[in-house]
Amino acid sequence: MVLRARDVMTERVVTVWADAPLSRAQDRMADFRYSALPVVDRRFALVGIVSLVDILRHRETPEATVSDAMTEDVLAFKPHTNVAIIAHRMRAYGELRLVPIVDRGVLVGVVTRSDLLRRRHEGGALRRAARRIGGTGLSGPLPEAMVPRGAGRVGRRPLSSLTVTDVMTDGGLVAVPPDTPLDEVAETLLSYRFTAVPVIDEAERLLGLVSEADLMSGSLEGGRRTRARTVSDVMTRDVEIVGPGDPLTHAEALLSGRGFRVVPVVDDDGVLVGVLSRSDLL
Repeated sequence: MVLRARDVMTERVVTVWADAPLSRAQDRMADFRYSALPVVDRRFALVGIVSLVDILRHRETPEATVSDAMTEDVLAFKPHTNVAIIAHRMRAYGELRLVPIVDRGVLVGVVTRSDLLRRRHEGGALRRAARRIGGTGLSGPLPEAMVPRGAGRVGRRPLSSLTVTDVMTDGGLVAVPPDTPLDEVAETLLSYRFTAVPVIDEAERLLGLVSEADLMSGSLEGGRRTRARTVSDVMTRDVEIVGPGDPLTHAEALLSGRGFRVVPVVDDDGVLVGVLSRSDLL
């Protein structure tokens, strides 16, 4: 049976109006832990998409509205579009994590990478191989990286006065070993709503990152990566990193200027000591 967008899309969509203050979009992203929001008019017609990168690039303009920062040229699909086509577009445009689904111009849902992974890996084992650094398992309170941060950690402090260690997530880090089955790391990303998770060896040294994009590198119905079985088969090994004492402005250049979503923080021995994400810079 051919899967259509309507079969996998999320229908209850968090949106923002184009004429809303940009701070409104930032608050919604922080509350729901989203990295992008569809922008609609009063008739719920799609007019753009605003992302965390857009917000970071306009943070020095307090009076900015969503329309000032949003992307107007949006790739959207209809409810009957084949899911394989949507998955292909998401792979082709690496920054794309959310695709609006419109019917006669009206937003009726969105398809995210999580929606596609959930469909592909439905029923897989839940996080058996993932582990917390500095902990003994995944039970108990949510890792710090999962907790909504509201206004973020930077707040009103100037970035030039901060280092990476001031805002990075360093408690309850979640990482996986390289022999983790792909189904299990997919469940880890879905359960924690992460876009990527670090890959470490037994000494907690960073080996690379595995992301949603890595897991989608083959088509939904098959492709050149369908024989991959473990994280080591698909992970990104050449990873940009920062040190805990590096200026935060350097990390911001990677996250907002170069478009990275997550940057691992490692010490002088290559041991993973934290992660820095775009939401940490808010």
